[in-house]
Amino acid sequence: MLPDAPLTGGQIIGWAVFAISLIGAVYTVAAGRAVRWFVKRPAQLAKVFPPVSILKPLHGDEPDLRQNLEGFCRQDYPGSVQIVFGVRDPFDPAIDVVKALIDAHPNVSIDLVIDPRIWGANLKISNLINMSTLVRHPFVVMADSDVGVEPDYLRQLMGALADPAVGFATCAYIGAPTGNLWSRLSAMSINHHFFPSVAFGLRLRLAKPCFGPTVAFRWDEFQSVGGFARFADQLADDFEIGRALLQPDKTLAVPPMLIRHGCPERAGRSVFSHELRWARTIRLIDPVSYAGSVVCHPLPWSLAACWLLKGSAAAWGGLALVLASRLYVVFEVARSTGGDGDLWWLSPLRDLISAAVHVCGFLGRGVEWRGRRFDIGPGGVLIPRIDQNKPSSVEFVSVLAAIVRSKRA
Repeated sequence: MLPDAPLTGGQIIGWAVFAISLIGAVYTVAAGRAVRWFVKRPAQLAKVFPPVSILKPLHGDEPDLRQNLEGFCRQDYPGSVQIVFGVRDPFDPAIDVVKALIDAHPNVSIDLVIDPRIWGANLKISNLINMSTLVRHPFVVMADSDVGVEPDYLRQLMGALADPAVGFATCAYIGAPTGNLWSRLSAMSINHHFFPSVAFGLRLRLAKPCFGPTVAFRWDEFQSVGGFARFADQLADDFEIGRALLQPDKTLAVPPMLIRHGCPERAGRSVFSHELRWARTIRLIDPVSYAGSVVCHPLPWSLAACWLLKGSAAAWGGLALVLASRLYVVFEVARSTGGDGDLWWLSPLRDLISAAVHVCGFLGRGVEWRGRRFDIGPGGVLIPRIDQNKPSSVEFVSVLAAIVRSKRA
């Protein structure tokens, strides 16, 4: 109950913050329930099996790389499948992994592209441009190197694309730790913040996502919107690809399967840097929603309410409710995905780190990506920082091209 005496300015702010924390708790419970809805949806398995080309850009010998790539070679898919792996560095250790796969799977059509050419500031897209010359089939799946998939992965994607009204299919994902505690904290961010938010947005039909770990589309339609070259300087290349493919007469599909996204971070700095890049990417894509998503981090609001309201019973009760809602999400995700919630006791720490990342996402326009630093120009164009990256002459030309494009945007 509110006190009879007039409220001070600090108390007014305290009750406002308290209200935000309660809204966050309600949202958190709703997101947890959406997780259950997401995984219980029936899968639309393909009934016909058109030929598919899978594009897998690689960069280094990442943790679990062989295991992840094996999953794409062992698909339960009767149709013709071509897998194109690509690297930019002729000495990339991923080459040996691909050669081992070729030997282990002689019946799988596997191509390897080694091409250092750079077409823009986004080196992943440059890699894909170089690989795309070998695409042989009308359906294409673009998949990151650090994802693990189940044998019905292609069946579900092609089942979704069987509807001509679907412009592209993409996959939600959960974090798969590959190392120490920092790696597990990184996975917790995906599992207990990102994935529930995705499920909530899809449940209410508020989200139209396109996730980089997997995007499947018709090759002719993709070429008609400009192909990979159109996204050579984009930070949010996956979002821009989805936006280009989502024509007025098209929709998107997100099958109920969850793929695994590797979390190889081994230090706090790499976790923070990676998540900050994600945060600033999301802010770039949808600044209004990003600002509104402050309610997705109710714990710091609840702690602030306890301080501003001088530890009132209501404030402590609100904090207990927020903690309970966050733990509900942790255990709901574990139950729905077959994971474990053994680090539930770290959930408050993970929530505070996520809130700090969210705040820092508002500050500055710089990001770090695979050891290279960029500024984000108009329209989401990546502008490499020449003085810090020390680029080659080829990269220098790409930098100038990115700057010119950003000025024109």
